[in-house]
Amino acid sequence: MSIPSLRVPFVYVEFDSSRAFQGSSILRYQSLLIGQRVSGGSQAQLKIDKITSYDQASSYYGAGSQLARMFKAWFANNNVGDVYGISLDDAGAGVAASGSFVIGGTATADGSLVVYIGGERVPVAVLAGQTATQVGDALVAAITSNFPVSASNSVGTVTITAKNKGEAGNDIDLRANYNAGEVLPAGITLSINLMSSGANNPLLQDVIDVIGDEWYNIFCSPYTDATNLSAIEAELDSRFGPLKMIDGMYITTKRGNLATLEAFGNGRNSKHVSCIHSEGIPTSGFEVASAYAGQLAKEGQIDPAKPFQTLEMVGVLPPAIEDRFTLQENDSLLYDGIATFYVDNGGKVRIQRAITMYQTNTLGASDIAYLDVNTLLNLMYLRYDFRTQILNKYSRAKLGNDGVQVGPGQQVMTPKLGKAEAINIFRSWQTLGLVENIDQFINDLVCVRSTTDPNRLEWILPPDLMNQFRVGAATLQFLLQSPA
Repeated sequence: MSIPSLRVPFVYVEFDSSRAFQGSSILRYQSLLIGQRVSGGSQAQLKIDKITSYDQASSYYGAGSQLARMFKAWFANNNVGDVYGISLDDAGAGVAASGSFVIGGTATADGSLVVYIGGERVPVAVLAGQTATQVGDALVAAITSNFPVSASNSVGTVTITAKNKGEAGNDIDLRANYNAGEVLPAGITLSINLMSSGANNPLLQDVIDVIGDEWYNIFCSPYTDATNLSAIEAELDSRFGPLKMIDGMYITTKRGNLATLEAFGNGRNSKHVSCIHSEGIPTSGFEVASAYAGQLAKEGQIDPAKPFQTLEMVGVLPPAIEDRFTLQENDSLLYDGIATFYVDNGGKVRIQRAITMYQTNTLGASDIAYLDVNTLLNLMYLRYDFRTQILNKYSRAKLGNDGVQVGPGQQVMTPKLGKAEAINIFRSWQTLGLVENIDQFINDLVCVRSTTDPNRLEWILPPDLMNQFRVGAATLQFLLQSPA
């Protein structure tokens, strides 16, 4: 009670909100997308902005910029929660990826040239008699400012250059006639040189230096080079610790054949990074990463223990059938720290299993403690909720031993009360389906007063996390004839 001792007669009544809300806390995710801008953007690099639409992102970071395209994919998959953007300029030593469509011949009949750039369909009407140069000019005109590339034509060779320099430009897919029924116009030939030679990414450390201790639950960026991954892993390790408690996940993607992806996965070992492969997908890699991150952020905020398998990555085009990994190949990747997707019968790309890159403990032994993204997001919520509920009720409490007798209005925390609060909080977690086995929790729970600091209460909380139903295994033991 905070009413002072007064001599003026009256009845004074104060309000105490510490027990007003008895349920679990609501953890509203904040997500941060990190990517490159172009010169047409209105916002300078390294400025944090709350983004509410793709149009706003295009205005801030420039039409067709890497970061604007990431927001396009994000909003196709997630329109809840708070999402922020922070842009980077191209690295000073950056090299832009480039490729080309090489058009030849002269059209002998009307038709349509259909190419795809980063999964975006570009149809070009072709009239009989048009030359390769004329068709190339029409293709350049059809590539608008919203594309992540620029284009130029020289005698039918249409050169495609990434707007942003760096490795991510190599993941801008070029192809033609992706959908059934799409064919080259009669008399026209086409060959494609895929995007390549993009090099030197900007540094995530520049972003880390700017954001300070602002809490972002989900980070998303296309950078997978060793320098940037080491920087973000170190930052997230620090945020995961008990002194900061602002833990988050870094979401990214990687292209490559099976051997390349396995080597990449085995070269990392972080519980804070989830990298989904995007091999064979026409959609640009940085957009795949953002679509994946958007689904994890949306569904993780709703229920961090509910598995992400089967969620559609909206707007992501599926690989051609011959380019898809087999079950055995995907299983191999899941043992190498690479998250996987599958394509359903309707051609939709869905998350198969969202895992982290964590594979071994500090002694190098195989360890599944932090295998699944759900584990990290669940722990993030449990810690936040426990801390919030205790602080809401006991932010100015005194600390005494069990059995202490105090008068009305005195708020005194004791080990016995601390244990009871932990059990009540666990019950709320169990109701939400985040944990199980309350008898084990009560049996293993420890709450004691510190022997070295009289103002400190110490808990050991042993929740049994709820697992996810991922694999069903059954034996169909059949009979050809029932026994008499």
